[in-house]
Formats: sequence, C-alpha cells, structure tokens
Amino acid sequence: MSETTTAGNNVPSDLEIAQRAVMKPIGEIAAAAGINPEALELYGPYKAKIDPSKLNVAAGAAPGKVVLVSAMSPTPAGEGKSTTTVGLADSLARAGHQVMIALREPSLGPILGMKGGATGGGYSQVLPMDQINLHFTGDFHAITSANNALMALVDNHIFQGNELNIDPRRMTFKRVLDMNDRSLREVVIGLGGPAQGIPRQDGFDITVASEIMAVFCLATDLNDLRERLGRITFGYTYDRQPVTVAHLGVQGALTMLLKDAIKPNLVQTIAGTPALVHGGPFANIAHGCNSLIATQTARSLADIVVTEAGFGADLGAEKYMDIKARIADVAPSAVVLVATVRALKMHGGVAKDRLKEPNVEALAAGVANLQRHIRNVEKFGIVPVVAVNKFATDTAEELDWLLEWCAAEGVQAAVADVWGRGGGGDGGDELAAKVAVALDAPHAFRHLYPLDMSVEDKIRTIVQEVYGADGVDFSVPALKRLAEIEKNGWSGMPVCMAKTQYSFTDDATRLGAPKGFTVHVRDLIPKTGAGFIVALTGAVMTMPGLPKVPAAMRMDVDDAGNPVGLF
Repeated sequence: MSETTTAGNNVPSDLEIAQRAVMKPIGEIAAAAGINPEALELYGPYKAKIDPSKLNVAAGAAPGKVVLVSAMSPTPAGEGKSTTTVGLADSLARAGHQVMIALREPSLGPILGMKGGATGGGYSQVLPMDQINLHFTGDFHAITSANNALMALVDNHIFQGNELNIDPRRMTFKRVLDMNDRSLREVVIGLGGPAQGIPRQDGFDITVASEIMAVFCLATDLNDLRERLGRITFGYTYDRQPVTVAHLGVQGALTMLLKDAIKPNLVQTIAGTPALVHGGPFANIAHGCNSLIATQTARSLADIVVTEAGFGADLGAEKYMDIKARIADVAPSAVVLVATVRALKMHGGVAKDRLKEPNVEALAAGVANLQRHIRNVEKFGIVPVVAVNKFATDTAEELDWLLEWCAAEGVQAAVADVWGRGGGGDGGDELAAKVAVALDAPHAFRHLYPLDMSVEDKIRTIVQEVYGADGVDFSVPALKRLAEIEKNGWSGMPVCMAKTQYSFTDDATRLGAPKGFTVHVRDLIPKTGAGFIVALTGAVMTMPGLPKVPAAMRMDVDDAGNPVGLF
C-alpha cells in the first residue's frame, strides 16, 4: 500500500482511508433518507439503484434547496472540489440538516490516465470508492452500448439499401469508448470488400462526451429519455437534410438499453451521508453535471442537496445555470467556490515544485482568477461563498490574507479542513454555517442570456461576460455551421462551450485572469437530442489521450483481489 506524506507525517492514502472505513448496509442508508424498500434495487451490500417512480414522497412537499459547488480554474496543484462537496454535506448533516449529495460518476479513461476519481478524498469520501471509480453499476457501459448500437444500426441501414438516403460523408455522430485512446480519434471503417460494409471515415469520442451521455443526464424521466433519444441528429442526407434517430426508428431499442442505468445510484459517505452518484459528462467538452433525475430525486428526499459542476465556474457552473437549470427547477439557492492557496499561487506564477514555500505576493497575484469567478457567479444573481480548501503546507499568514481579501470583495469565506478532519469531524463546520445562512439569503436567479438570442451572440456573451475575452473568432467551417443551424431551426438552443479547463482563454498555458484575447471557435455541433449546441474552441479534444506515464502503471490488486495504487 502507498502512503502520502503531509507536513512530515505519514498519512494513509485515499484508498487506504476508504478501505478502513466501516460502511453501513445500504438499506440502512436508504431508510434514514426516507427511501421505501419498494423503490430500492440492491447492487450488493453497499450500493443500490433507486426507482424514482416508486418513491413515497409526500404530495405538496417543498423540494430541497440546491447548493452548487464550483471552483476556481483548476491547476495541477489540486483544488479538491469533490472533497469539499462531500465534507460540506457531512458538516451540514452534523448541524442537523437533512442532506443528500448528488455527484457525477467517474470516467475510467482519465482515472487510468492522470486524473483522480470523483469520490472526494481523505476523510471526505463517497464509498465504496474503488467500486465507484471502477465500473460501478455499469451505467457507463450501458451508455457506451446504446451509442455504439445506434452507429451499428446506422451503418447497417446504409449497407442494406439506405432507404433514408443517408450521406456517409456527412455523419456527425461517432462511436465511443470510456477510455483515453488517441489512436481512435480518426479511423476508417468498412474495409475488406463489399461484405464488410460501406467504407467511410469515422472516429471515436470518449463516452462522457457522447450526446447519449448528455441526453441521459438531462432527461426528466423514461419517456423524456425516449423522446430526446429520438431527436438526436446523427447525420445528413445527400440533399443535406438532417437525419434523426426517430427517422431510423430505434429510439425504443436505445431506451431499452438504458432503462436500468437511468435509475440513480445510492451510496454513502464515510460519515454515512446518503449520496446519489449518477451520470458523468465532462465539463470541458460537455455540460459537466450529474443527472437531472438524480438531482430531482435528491430534492424530493432532502431539505438540502449538495451537488457540483465540473472544473471551474466558467465551465461547469455556467453550463449548470444556462443548460441544466433551464430544463427543470434545479436552480441553486447557494453557490460555493472552492479555492486553495496552492492553486492561487500557481495562477500567480509559482512553479508546482515551489508551492510549499510561503509566498503571499504570489497569492496576491493569483487571486485575480478567483475574483473573476466570483464576479461571474454574481452575474447569475447569487453571491457565492468561498471555501478555502486547506492543505497542510498553507501558512496562517496566507490563509488570513485570503480570508481578508474575500471580506474586502464582499463575499463570505471559510477555511475548510475536510480532507483531514472530515468523515463526521468538525473540519467543515464553519463553511457549513456560512452556507446555511446563504441558503436563506434573498437572491434573484437569472440566466446569462435569453434563448431567443442568436447562437453567435450567445457565444459572444459567454466569452466576453464569463471569460473576459475581447471577442470571438469563427472559423469558416463554424460560420457555415451557423448558417446551417439557423436554416434547420436550431438557433433557440443554449450553447455548451468546449474549452480548456485550465484557462479562461482557449490556451491552456494562460493562467490567472488574462485580458486582451480572442476565443477561437473552430466548429459547432448541434446536439438536438440533448438540446444544446457545442462550440469547439482551441485544441480541446473529444477523445483524450493518455499521458507519458499513466496512473495505470502503479495500479494492481493484492492476493485477496483488493485494489492497490488507486489514488
């Protein structure tokens, strides 16, 4: 077993902490959350699915309030957004609130590559951590199967006579795999002669970038899932008319493949707080929020639902507000922005290997990144609470400076030591108290732009208002796609920006809060089933690659089959 060192002391790894934790039977967690046995479908002793249609929810009961956890722009120094989400929920529960967590499921490719899991860390984790990070209840496999079944049916339709007149050169939908594999970005299929199909250029996206993942996470129920699947545009005819899944007539089959996966997954934190972990679109290439069904289910069961949006507030939070919160009544009543002294110093120009050294000057330089995120959240009508996720190397001087800066900015802030003092400890109590006050504070939630605004102006509004750019540059293919979107009547959909998570710009190397830049949109992809338009910027990839030394190199199992080296 590996160990990490903090402040000179050996402390257990996240995996070791998770393996030592004593979990309650999932039936006990369900009962405490008010979930009746008829709605519970067990997947072993410590995880289960919930059938929302079988829940006994009191008629007329007010839904729980939503706390949205977001963050500053991420860095290799780490921010701990999921850790803070879990620790905050545990602390709210400690204070006597009826709380439930709603999180995304982790993607396997990044876990084997270089990204951590999505279950928190230290003593603020969702359990069973190893199972959630490795296959879990099979939801991603179901989504992958539904996606690839669609493309198999499309290519078979073309091979069998092509009654729909589909143009193989104008396919806009790809096969997917829940793995980082750059070799599959561009492929040629159908080689080997007439019996092997129609040759055409194709490619793979990662599963979390699939439109079926987005549909899965935005559907309000099974019927809405079927309708959204039917609206997916996968290509065009020879006379350039869009072709949908409904034209092919297979939305029922795809729904059948997803009928069990669409039910939210129930697990628990180390402290025993119930958590729904369900769905997992990336926030840099998709909309970055857990399933709407899970959020709605949690709101029907708890007074407070703590959820998160992927990466920084410029990506996940903006998409939560402008995409997810338009579809259903899940607008947040409070927003938490996670920041760390380490990450702020990196935005202030300090190299990763020098972050342990006290440096208030670098902190002061890097805090401009946090400031822009604060101002952005306020544009949605909510004043955020800043959670300073504490690391052992943070000095009192640095923490005090940051808290004083937040006070001068007019926002509440608290230091949260939920990594080391979570799991029912008091490390998040001060943060929880400030969030509880924020939940009851008056606010007037609003979207950033109206849906009747043109797609071009929606994009321009996001890049100027949220990113701080001077403007936006559209490539020739993107301009052609804008005209196509207008022609097909799709311009009333919101926009989902696909952009690097590391910077407000489309250049991952420009940290802090840059000014005087232009965002470059290279293409637009209408996602007519999900109900948004993806704007591809910079060099962002919909199929990531593995790093030079993947995390998989240190992973194994012991003689008893227990995982080793998983964070």
